[in-house]
Amino acid sequence: MQKFITEKSRQIHEETKKYILDGVGSSFHIPNYAEYPIVMSHGKGSRLFDIDGNSYIDYMLGMGPIILGHSAEAVNQAVINQVDKGTQFSAPTEELLELGKELTKIIPCAEIVSFQNSGTEVVMYAMRLVRAYTGRWKIVKFEGHYHGWSDEEKISIAADNIDSLGPREKPNKIIHTNGQRPSSADDLIVVPWNDLDAMEKLFQEQGNDIAAVLMEPIMCNSGPILPKPGYLEGIRRLTHKYNILLVFDEIITGFRAALGGAQEYYGVTPDVAVFAKAIANGFPFGAVCGRRDIMAALKPVGTFNGNPGGVAAALATVRELQKPGTYEHLTMLTGMLEDGFRELGKKHGIKVYARHVGSLFIYYFGFDEDVDDLREWLTKADVNFHQKFVQTCEQYGVRLISKRGRAYVSMAHTKEDIIETIKVADHVLKEILAD
Repeated sequence: MQKFITEKSRQIHEETKKYILDGVGSSFHIPNYAEYPIVMSHGKGSRLFDIDGNSYIDYMLGMGPIILGHSAEAVNQAVINQVDKGTQFSAPTEELLELGKELTKIIPCAEIVSFQNSGTEVVMYAMRLVRAYTGRWKIVKFEGHYHGWSDEEKISIAADNIDSLGPREKPNKIIHTNGQRPSSADDLIVVPWNDLDAMEKLFQEQGNDIAAVLMEPIMCNSGPILPKPGYLEGIRRLTHKYNILLVFDEIITGFRAALGGAQEYYGVTPDVAVFAKAIANGFPFGAVCGRRDIMAALKPVGTFNGNPGGVAAALATVRELQKPGTYEHLTMLTGMLEDGFRELGKKHGIKVYARHVGSLFIYYFGFDEDVDDLREWLTKADVNFHQKFVQTCEQYGVRLISKRGRAYVSMAHTKEDIIETIKVADHVLKEILAD
């Protein structure tokens, strides 16, 4: 195998830095191990193509949204048709009604829906919503769970080591960026994941002040880490018992764990759930869904909410996902990845963790059994090895997400893509271990 040459990307990045901060449009555009980002020219199906002419099997998929594949014809055509009619009316359309109908049919908690334009926005809306409904201010969130980049959302989303997390009984509230107000964490209660005893103790002590529990039903940011058997059911039972709302952040798991999200996959229905990413196959769009009485507590605001272009993309995406065989295909492919990575671990004599849920592939190095929470993950995960693996795979044409041990599969991926990916991963592991 020959490593890719990406000199044009380097040159473009140097020029871009003169005009755009850091030479990128988002921090996700450049991994922390790279001197410069790979500049892409186009994407089609399961692949991206850079300006040097290299082709990559893409498992980043826009950090998760591209569930049908790049430049999916059905979504493209729906958006093109809408562009011909107009993209922003400040008025509803028939398609808005149709999308609402579809989402309330397929998402278990969705008695009624409201729209925003990104993952960060739908979580902000949900946090305001539960406070409006309950008249309480405190919200419980978990160590390592990511809910967006606003001041209040970006608290304790990761950690460099266990010490920085503070005592398990009263974790630190970690602020992650310059300019972020420390007071933004005042109404958050941070707790470890997968610990029902800690949750009930908290509810006994502060339940009357807590509006809601906000969680990723699968911890996807640091890890990722699956819920222990019975954990989601236990949280649902406790929130009912103490009259506290349960909010699922399904921005990653939505439409990937199952058509109805992780709540369908695990059979646990929250009071409110938020969706974005895969809802519109790459177009900016998001939805808040929940019980009718809760959702009525707050009116949606925002110029671009429910805009016709986003609605067209989301409606086309959902209808494609509803076609027979979609999730069987996605699950088959991610199952192939899991099996392949497990076998590579045995072949090379290293610990490889590999799991899949729908079209979400979870993998890491340094351990091979489930871990319970961020603290355990920090003691076992080989972060440096994982980073080197991701970096080297990209040099041979397989694009993975840095840091986070997750990968996404789309409907455009094929068995041949998976076989080629495993071959590249095998070669990369040989190369790394030889060094």
